[in-house]
Amino acid sequence: MTESFPDASSPAEALRAERVSTLEQIEALTRDWEGIVESSTQMGAVDDEHDPEGATIAFERAQVESLLDQARRRLTDLDQAVERLRDGTYGTCENCGGPIAPERLVARPAARTCIACAAR
Repeated sequence: MTESFPDASSPAEALRAERVSTLEQIEALTRDWEGIVESSTQMGAVDDEHDPEGATIAFERAQVESLLDQARRRLTDLDQAVERLRDGTYGTCENCGGPIAPERLVARPAARTCIACAAR
């Protein structure tokens, strides 16, 4: 990718910052999940189905698990983007082979496709 980033940061810096932020999110969500599990076992609420608070606890646990899964997928996407940066294919659409607009990469540093291909 030969075009400069609009915000004057390099793609490597943007990916690094996004990766750090994602790792922090994973750590926070993991603490939240562990807290939910710990509090549910401390209350003796191991049977969510028959506990009046069970549905809420199960919902909260499922919601945090979903957010954790999303964050982990994001981390994988960022790691793959770092690999593309290393091998010189970062900023090239995986579908059409055209360039990915710098503005898109600023908004989504791990983007694999140009806007036109993403819209399909």
